[in-house]
Amino acid sequence: MTRPYPVATIGNFDGHHLGHRQLLRTVVETARRMNGTAMVLTFDPHPVKILAPHVDLKFLTSPEEKLQHFEEAGIDEVVFLEFSHGFAGLSAEVFADQILCQGLGIRQIFVGQHFAFGKGRAGKVADLVAFGRRFGFSVAPIEPVVADGAVVSSTRVRKLVQEGCVDGAARLLGRQYALAGVVMPGFQRGQELGWPTANLRLPTERVIPPDGVYATVTVWSQRRFDSVAYIGTRPTFDAGERLLEVYLLDEQRNLYGERIEVQFLQRLRGDMQFAGGEELSRQIAIDVAQAKAVLQAHRSARQAG
Repeated sequence: MTRPYPVATIGNFDGHHLGHRQLLRTVVETARRMNGTAMVLTFDPHPVKILAPHVDLKFLTSPEEKLQHFEEAGIDEVVFLEFSHGFAGLSAEVFADQILCQGLGIRQIFVGQHFAFGKGRAGKVADLVAFGRRFGFSVAPIEPVVADGAVVSSTRVRKLVQEGCVDGAARLLGRQYALAGVVMPGFQRGQELGWPTANLRLPTERVIPPDGVYATVTVWSQRRFDSVAYIGTRPTFDAGERLLEVYLLDEQRNLYGERIEVQFLQRLRGDMQFAGGEELSRQIAIDVAQAKAVLQAHRSARQAG
């Protein structure tokens, strides 16, 4: 397949954070200027799943979300490189020659300053530059993006989400961290307490914020609803499956069977066990008031910005 002037970048791109966005923007702008093809080379499965299967790596984006982000960024073609032990054994030189040059005909490639490739990650940016001269493509390392005093990375974002600092994660992502799923029937306890919730199973391969209550925005059918969400096992009522439960503020919607996305703005508190439904209901009223204040402050900040 012949592509007009392929301009590419390589990586896993989990999270589509500010650093990823800058890299993709550079690729797209360069490809448009050269009337070329903006490409992303990524790996399937993630290299950690093959090289360190004992590591329980969780992801910030699903494969579908990742493709959506590429499309929104203006990428013309996504190439999935099948990652296996054989692939991992390719030397840096063979990768540059057989994959980048002969396989894809890359003309320009943009990578992060600490990009490493080939067997044992032995190839560095300087090696890629040298191979590019030999095999006919140019290489440009991109400066890392710094936010909140440190380089933006997927590892940093994962850590922040896992600690419950979802507002800090949003600053590195350039958007709210979100989880999506299909609303399932619950036990109607929220309904009985006067706080009906839409319940989602937590995706097993995703990074999940810690148990507790969050100010959130829920997206359904392209509409946005202020909401408050709970992650946990409901210890007040005999702990069960860990779920994500969402209460829409000032709205009544039957969402059973509907797909929704829950965007996390701020953690309000950790999980708690209450003496009973009445005490829990009083606390939910406090949570709702706090969530409304956070959501209003968030809206004001966006309008001011």
